[in-house]
Amino acid sequence: MFNPFKAIGDLKSMREQALKMQQMLAQEEVTVEKNGVKVVMSGDQKIKELVIDGEEHHRAKEAIAEAIRKSQEIAARKLTEISGGLQGLMGGAEK
Repeated sequence: MFNPFKAIGDLKSMREQALKMQQMLAQEEVTVEKNGVKVVMSGDQKIKELVIDGEEHHRAKEAIAEAIRKSQEIAARKLTEISGGLQGLMGGAEK
């Protein structure tokens, strides 16, 4: 029989794991220098620094950051569509 309380506990556990992973990724940092461009990005895909030919470019950094955020929103929306949302996931649980 499907136990909704177990499903809620499982969801809470998955959420906690996702938050821990997000915190761990935020601590990571990647630096790429190529063709006079330096990009410093955290593991959770937040641009920390954008330098082109020795000059920091805040406007370009903000535009790229927004593009990344929007692409992540699209990916999350598509993943939800594919998975059928939580209802689809729970409906497939044991009954």
